[in-house]
Amino acid sequence: MTNTQRGEVLVAIMNDLRDWHMARDELWYRIPVSSVEAFLKRRWPPRWLAFYQTKAFGEEAYSIRHFGRVMNIRRVTRRDLFPNDPPGEKDSRHYYQLQLAPLQKLPRPITSARWRRVTFIPTTWAKFTTATEINDLYDDSPLEDRLWAALKPFDLPIIRQEWVNIDKNRYALDFAVYCAKANLAIETDGDTWHHAPEPAHKDNLRENALKSNGWQILRFDTQHIMEETDTYCVPTIIDTINTLGGADDGSFVPRRVDPDVDSPRQPSLFD
Repeated sequence: MTNTQRGEVLVAIMNDLRDWHMARDELWYRIPVSSVEAFLKRRWPPRWLAFYQTKAFGEEAYSIRHFGRVMNIRRVTRRDLFPNDPPGEKDSRHYYQLQLAPLQKLPRPITSARWRRVTFIPTTWAKFTTATEINDLYDDSPLEDRLWAALKPFDLPIIRQEWVNIDKNRYALDFAVYCAKANLAIETDGDTWHHAPEPAHKDNLRENALKSNGWQILRFDTQHIMEETDTYCVPTIIDTINTLGGADDGSFVPRRVDPDVDSPRQPSLFD
């Protein structure tokens, strides 16, 4: 899979009604140049732009409902974008202005199982058109994809790519499950398919910080996930969730997981 294919679609946050009117009516969206350089360089530029709507959108919040083809990208300042705004210290900040074709509406929204803040998710067209929830979109690791596909039929309130703040440090978790007695972090420790491993010292500090703040950690390597997903990884995750009192899905009673479930077919959004 080439980088061009992997950057076909960019899901961007839409948390402001003014930005929404500009995207829908004026057909453009802005992304800070600093954000592209920090987070999106490998997956830039996108061919399509989709919008993850937040609480400003009421009943449509925490979902993706609209997308559009990127027709042109130009680098501009904030003053170029908003010449009629009062002068301010942010006027010289640089943005990429993505000029769009008329927006299209998805046949059904891509929702978030839990309310969460998403900034950017670079993904593929294939994942975008088959996704039913936000977790389906992530495209960082085939190991994560394989484990997620095995876990999805259990309808757990799992969060992929969860960020946790501990003592002024920010840690990324491959998967997170919030449980009644303790929270569960699930890590896929792959080799060339996954992120480069952290130095042992830094990794130990990270793990100790998580554990000292109430996190249980499960780690699965490449062999576990490629050869023992159904026989070892999934049963271990389910047993751990149940041992921790069940998954917190927002209801009054944490939900224990039934280990017997059939895997349904996932249809395309455009079927």
